[in-house]
Amino acid sequence: MRRPRQYHHEITHNQDRWLLTYADMITLLTAFFLMLYSMSVMSKGKFSQLAISVRGSFAGPITAGGKVLPNGGTSINQLGVSAHEYRNYTRAMGNLRRYVEQNNLTGAVSTRSDERGVVISLIADNMLFERGQADIRAKSVPVLTHVAQILKSTSNRVTIEGHTCDLPIHTTQFPSNWELSTDRAGTLLRYFTGEQGLDSHRFMAAGYADTRPLASNDSEANRARNRRVDIVILKTDSQRERDLARRAEIRRITVPAVSDASLSGSDPNAAQTAPGSAPGAETPAAPGHNDIHEGRQGDSSGGP
Repeated sequence: MRRPRQYHHEITHNQDRWLLTYADMITLLTAFFLMLYSMSVMSKGKFSQLAISVRGSFAGPITAGGKVLPNGGTSINQLGVSAHEYRNYTRAMGNLRRYVEQNNLTGAVSTRSDERGVVISLIADNMLFERGQADIRAKSVPVLTHVAQILKSTSNRVTIEGHTCDLPIHTTQFPSNWELSTDRAGTLLRYFTGEQGLDSHRFMAAGYADTRPLASNDSEANRARNRRVDIVILKTDSQRERDLARRAEIRRITVPAVSDASLSGSDPNAAQTAPGSAPGAETPAAPGHNDIHEGRQGDSSGGP
């Protein structure tokens, strides 16, 4: 019998298969170094927010918040109030927001937050007062009632600040804008403590005339914005201390530390400290101090 012919196929090996592994490695290395570069150019603000968020995940949330008014930014629980007071506060703020929307007063009532606390701004013209007067108009009573409910929801101190535009006034009752702004602030203070029954010990009043405008006085629309009364719900002392600690934490994270070795090689006179104080120590703020200039709030001259 004839034996079947056997065919031998020569197996060829692909000599370029290593290129696939090499290309994958190069791709991964490129992505890795791009990630490192993106982390190196991260802004300090974003990095501090990330650090605070991570720290808050382990130590509890630092702040929590929600929106107040459409044009008023956010209102976080930065007043230092209890959970019960904060619920009442947000409920009263929501009632004010709905009233503002229903009565088309968005441009006349606004809120914002600053380092002092929550600021409720009420436009004076055509709502609170007549032009150049300091008597409360009847149409503004519903708005002031809602504001009073907000003030009743907390036990925080409140300062009422009167502001005017740069147009001068010369009347027998108001020789200048200082008297007008101070009298308007005092009128609202008397309304809240008298008509609404709020504790007068919580309140302060001040007049700033045209020294603290919200907008430049280059048009009548801007002047109308500057003629206002600001009601500031101040933070508690404990909340101010937490804010100071938070800012110190941000500085610690974002500001690069100077090593002792670099200090030793620098000018010896540059690192001198006062006797009895540690190098690099900061002078602590006085307890209870805030940016309201408390010693001048009751000044009848209304000076800033």
